[in-house]
Amino acid sequence: MREIVLDTETTGFHAEGDDRIIEIGCIELINYIPSGESYHIYINPKRDVPIEAQNVHGITTEFLKDKPLFREIADEFLEFIQQDTLIIHNAAFDIGFLNAELKRVRRPLLDMNRVLDTLALARRKHPAGPNSLDALCKRYNIDNSNRTYHGALLDSELLADVYLELSGQRQANLELANNRKATEADETGSQSISGGAPTRPTPLPTRLTEAEQSAHQEFLKTFKTDPLWHKYQH
Repeated sequence: MREIVLDTETTGFHAEGDDRIIEIGCIELINYIPSGESYHIYINPKRDVPIEAQNVHGITTEFLKDKPLFREIADEFLEFIQQDTLIIHNAAFDIGFLNAELKRVRRPLLDMNRVLDTLALARRKHPAGPNSLDALCKRYNIDNSNRTYHGALLDSELLADVYLELSGQRQANLELANNRKATEADETGSQSISGGAPTRPTPLPTRLTEAEQSAHQEFLKTFKTDPLWHKYQH
């Protein structure tokens, strides 16, 4: 199963007005696991980025001047997301902007029926809130210390982790991984220490030569007092 975790950054809040998308970030999940494939692009909105928006995402008008227009990247974006489920936090905002941009360049619009809104999912699971992306990262102990500003790709990566927690797939994946390790241990005959990694049934031989061991013993004789570690030697 293929899913796409998606986020955008914009010049403001009005998709049908003068505001535009300036960044898109997508993370591919295969059976709930990030595949390593992603899509990330900055977009020239052909307008200034208000200081209020810059304070949120840190993206300036000057930075975007040499970036492609949305019409130049629309087809590659649609090719990446294909017809797969889109995982978005507060999906109405992002889909509203994406469809406004797609409409301007006469491309197929995105159907909300293919979208899973993690904000709605979080509100059902945690009705008392808060359910912002930052709050959910804190709730699930997901490290978002690099999130000085909002950023479409970084937020997609964080949202992918949050989505796995909200959907219960994080625990399922951990249990699957643990079961796989246990199976591999049984097949290889290795023994496992509780809570630790498998141990070898037969210890590896020492790499020290007899000469090296003898030289070390001679070195110890130069100590005026008995070294502390002698207490723990067998």
